[in-house]
Amino acid sequence: MVSGALRLFCAGFLLTGCAGSYRMPDNYQHTVVSTKYFQIATWQKITDNKSPVHIYIEGDGAAFNSRGRPTSDPTPHGELVRSWAACDISQNVVYVARPCQYVSDEHCTVDDWTTARFSAMAVDSIADTIIKIAQKRPVVLIGYSGGAMISGLIINRHPEIKVKEWVTIAGVLNHNDWTEYFGDAPLSDSLDLNTLPRVPQRHFVAENDNVVPNSLSRKWLDDNLIVIGGATHSEFPNIKLF
Repeated sequence: MVSGALRLFCAGFLLTGCAGSYRMPDNYQHTVVSTKYFQIATWQKITDNKSPVHIYIEGDGAAFNSRGRPTSDPTPHGELVRSWAACDISQNVVYVARPCQYVSDEHCTVDDWTTARFSAMAVDSIADTIIKIAQKRPVVLIGYSGGAMISGLIINRHPEIKVKEWVTIAGVLNHNDWTEYFGDAPLSDSLDLNTLPRVPQRHFVAENDNVVPNSLSRKWLDDNLIVIGGATHSEFPNIKLF
């Protein structure tokens, strides 16, 4: 059951988007999952052994500063994706951070949130995290921004994960196109999503997205998009995922 305070927060969030810091509800357990390559931060609400698990995968976070230089910590400054997870009333909901976010991990280097943000190590670490959490239950993967690329790569590389649905929000689905569009250096140490997964899927895009432009989303998805009017890359008023 959703508490009165959380219901009020979610109602406000759907209208205005995320603003400031937000503490996950008490029924979410903060757990750092150890994988072969990285420590992965998660917040988990698991209440049913049979129901699907909704997995929210974070975007690239604070990979670069306002001057375009790599940061020393890619942890997101906002709480957008965690807020979506907090507002999901499904029985099993998990927020999964990207490598090096919300943790102090000696294995992390700047490459892991810049040129190698979509590396095999990153993808496989999050896949391993999902496998450990889902325990063979089907999952719904919800990937935001660069998390969309991660989720798509997970589906293609890890058929052992039973994916019921793939949902992307403002998703990067081809990083070569994306970096070329902005004249940025290619992500030379990253995998690319050359073939879209063949699973049930929905793709949300922001009408006013300057980070992942609609023209690129249409190129990747053949206009099979759900456009959220008035939304930007970091603000999604009135989006309803489930």
